[in-house]
Amino acid sequence: MKIEAVAFTDAGMALGRRLQAAEEDLTLYRCGGGALRTWTQDAFARSDALVFIGATGIAVRAVAPLIRSKAEDPAVVVIDEKGAFAVPILSGHLGGANELARRLAGAVGALPVITTATDVNGRFAVDEWARRQKLALANPERIKWISARILAGETIRVKSLYPVSGALPEQVKRSETEYDVLISHRSRGRAEALRLVPRIVTAGIGCKKGTSPEAIEAALVAALGKAGCHELALSAVATIDRKAAEPGLAEVCRRRGVPLVCYTAAELAAVEGAFTASAFVEKTTGVDNVCERAAVRQSGGRLISRKEAGNGVTVALALGETELSWEGQL
Repeated sequence: MKIEAVAFTDAGMALGRRLQAAEEDLTLYRCGGGALRTWTQDAFARSDALVFIGATGIAVRAVAPLIRSKAEDPAVVVIDEKGAFAVPILSGHLGGANELARRLAGAVGALPVITTATDVNGRFAVDEWARRQKLALANPERIKWISARILAGETIRVKSLYPVSGALPEQVKRSETEYDVLISHRSRGRAEALRLVPRIVTAGIGCKKGTSPEAIEAALVAALGKAGCHELALSAVATIDRKAAEPGLAEVCRRRGVPLVCYTAAELAAVEGAFTASAFVEKTTGVDNVCERAAVRQSGGRLISRKEAGNGVTVALALGETELSWEGQL
């Protein structure tokens, strides 16, 4: 978690250094002379969390123009410069502000001030649980519907295509038929349900030199659609090392926020399985198939879509596994 903290006084900087000692990914800045607006804009765009060491009003005014949605905004936490209170003010569950506030408070002996309704009432918070399980939210607007029902005392039905270890939270039950929450990498599902998507699909991609990101993106979307996979399930793009500097591949990964993972021909050749062999590909790259082998190597799973070729792009998909747990849901 990339955390950026800002302080305005000597006392605030001293507290910030104590926070740095507890959070190795925290970078501390000192603002003054009207620099706060620029710092906030930059940190809001590049970081997972912002920490303001000072007054809550300063933080609220600084981030207010930048707020987009709970699915996009970083966590924002305020700590007074004496280290008495740690207050999450934005993205408490999905962004992890509540959890961060608790950690920071513990590091300096502050009191975490948590105000989200599910936390205050000691109820299951599906969005915070999803974040901890690294599940993407396909329709975050449905979180409010789920939380409102839990707070009203209702039981939520969850369908998961994968095992979930541990004891079920109160007011939550598993169901294979009717469901309010669906945990699936697939694109199909009940429209009214909250959709939680594990990032377990790897795309193995090969392309001609200079292929545009638009052509690669189109081929990727087509492959995911044909395989019935939700686009949010994509975890990585894998290819051969000779394509590591291909601008189109790099741009597609940047846009989708996934890594581009590259393997040598020898590493790909060592992958076990039945793959679609090509003498031309082997002569050109040193291995009989790039995209299928790369997808399986990176995912550690199995092929769910063999290579599809068109417009200078080949795409194959592999499905990995995920481990989910109900433990630590509150």
